[in-house]
Amino acid sequence: MAPSTTPHPAPGPDSPDSPDSPDRSDGSDGSPGQTPYFARLAAERPDIALCRASSAVARAAEAHAAGVGLGVGPHLVLKMLTEAGPGSQRVLSDQLRIDRTVMVGICDGLERAGHVRRERAAGDRRAYAVTVTDAGRAELARAERAVPGFLDDSFQRLTPGERRQLTRLLGKLLGTADG
Repeated sequence: MAPSTTPHPAPGPDSPDSPDSPDRSDGSDGSPGQTPYFARLAAERPDIALCRASSAVARAAEAHAAGVGLGVGPHLVLKMLTEAGPGSQRVLSDQLRIDRTVMVGICDGLERAGHVRRERAAGDRRAYAVTVTDAGRAELARAERAVPGFLDDSFQRLTPGERRQLTRLLGKLLGTADG
């Protein structure tokens, strides 16, 4: 039997049948009859679903950060230094879960931009104490103004209550919050 040659209108970008549709989280490509494998897998394996969600949010965060002009890593470093005070690169690396060699590059870039100052730590000449500058505080404030919109976009499928619940559950999984 020959394939149908009846023309079908191309699906619009918001059509659930469009490959450009933002809702392809089930792993399907929009082909009729395709099994939504990822939806089943995610229901069975929350670890895989969490990894996929984390990757999606991380990609969105990097794209957002590129638009703002301050990468995710530098943003986190400036935020921690502003809120917690000066710290060593090692402490920044450990607390923010950023590889130490990556942290050196982040601090190099922030220092070149005038957003941080590094000085030898008084108690340990091998370590650097990193301090945020006034320019770094201003850059952080500018970047922070864009965060609520990013969070609203990234978590638009969740109600405010579900976002609070997600935050509590993630804190529990990470051991950073009480049950």
